[in-house]
Amino acid sequence: LMCSCRRGGGLVQAGDSLRLSCAASGFIFSRYSTNWYRQAPGKQRELVAAITRAGTTNYADSVKGRFTISRDNAKNTVYLQMNSLKPEDASVYYCHTIIGSLDYWGKGTLVTVSS
Repeated sequence: LMCSCRRGGGLVQAGDSLRLSCAASGFIFSRYSTNWYRQAPGKQRELVAAITRAGTTNYADSVKGRFTISRDNAKNTVYLQMNSLKPEDASVYYCHTIIGSLDYWGKGTLVTVSS
């Protein structure tokens, strides 16, 4: 998986927006459910958002109404649009999918939110 952040550095202010991208290489995203996780220093990795093959989405309570996961099948890319960012959203964000019995993780993108 390739996971990239459209804005360089991922440093934003509270209230700003940021869109993360995760481009698949070697497989077709739309055939699998895809997730975005995040992990802050000293904390466990947590599921932030998920999109199923059918396009159904689910979100952690902490990001509902602010984050949107979407998929562009033509570009074979999954996005995480993050609006109204808060300092507590600061984490390394990872895209993830499961193919067969194997977990595939993106490299991770650091998002820093200053107050």
